[in-house]
Amino acid sequence: MADLSLRDIKKAYGAVYTLHGIDLEIKSGEFIVFVGPSGCGKSTLLRTIAGLEEITSGELRIDGELVNDIPPSKRGIAMVFQSYALYPHMTVYDNMAFSMRIAGASKEEIDKRVRNAAEILQLTKLLDRLPKAMSGGQRQRVAIGRAIVRNPKVFLFDEPLSNLDAALRVATRIEIAKLKESMPNTTMIYVTHDQVEAMTLADRIVVLKDGRVEQVGTPMELYQHPGNLFVAQFIGSPAMNILPGKVQKAGASTVVEVFGRNIAVPVATPNDAAGASVSFGVRPENLSATTGEDYLFEGRVDYIEQLGEVQLVYVELGHSDQPVVAKLPGNATVTRNSTMRLAADPGDLHIFDGNGLSYARPRVEAKAA
Repeated sequence: MADLSLRDIKKAYGAVYTLHGIDLEIKSGEFIVFVGPSGCGKSTLLRTIAGLEEITSGELRIDGELVNDIPPSKRGIAMVFQSYALYPHMTVYDNMAFSMRIAGASKEEIDKRVRNAAEILQLTKLLDRLPKAMSGGQRQRVAIGRAIVRNPKVFLFDEPLSNLDAALRVATRIEIAKLKESMPNTTMIYVTHDQVEAMTLADRIVVLKDGRVEQVGTPMELYQHPGNLFVAQFIGSPAMNILPGKVQKAGASTVVEVFGRNIAVPVATPNDAAGASVSFGVRPENLSATTGEDYLFEGRVDYIEQLGEVQLVYVELGHSDQPVVAKLPGNATVTRNSTMRLAADPGDLHIFDGNGLSYARPRVEAKAA
């Protein structure tokens, strides 16, 4: 078991900083996912934890021990890379056993750990195969197995599924989720740009942008209560609809004018917010078609993406170059160029101030069954 503590971690290449003071506490046994756009620093942060990148300043502790100057091999960490990096001339068994042989482990211990890892990853029948005779998903499981046999304190995954096709990504993602269930006391840190991986695997997600932490929380906390505009639009697909608005009434409940319509939002704003320009947000999946008078938007259906189970309907409001996107049931009758009204539950609406920070929405606790 291993707790990790990152205090003001900075990383610079010359005069250019890629990490700007990362503070993060990771509890033993957690599955943490780093997400963010390309170049945000998530892989650099992972490599600093592994010891593959030198920390410019700050402190990294594992189980309370300062490890800034401890080499990677002594940190109790195993890393699974984007590329499988398997030895092509070695069998699955030998690939998984190699690091233990180098470390001088006994044959009995090697065999025990390799076969245990193979059983966890459903590789027992493949132990005599060479990598070239295996699928991409199987090779990635071997790479994970090679990490398991080292019995590390911490697993680091650097976009391990990015080289797989869609079907294999799903299958291997499920295998990683099952792996975490089978190793509940092992700390895992996972880097990805794929939101589905982040939402389905993580205990907590760390959203990064430009080398800084934007928000940390459970998947549903980030989805339902994004702390700022960046997180609101980064988490969720399609992205949250964001429209310009102006606060007409501030206080315990807020009224925002959006394209001439006054919309009541159950969000508290300070009294001095009256008259302020804000950003109004609603997720595509929270919008529904309506024929009534209680609606948010009315516009022309500009385009429809039929995806089977759902359809993405792009509604042009006539006030903006950016259409509003609604995720509607796939069997809903929608006609291009028709007029559509869209409604949403007030509890699903968001407001962000002029700095892009979210006005807090009340959290509704789930009722006991």
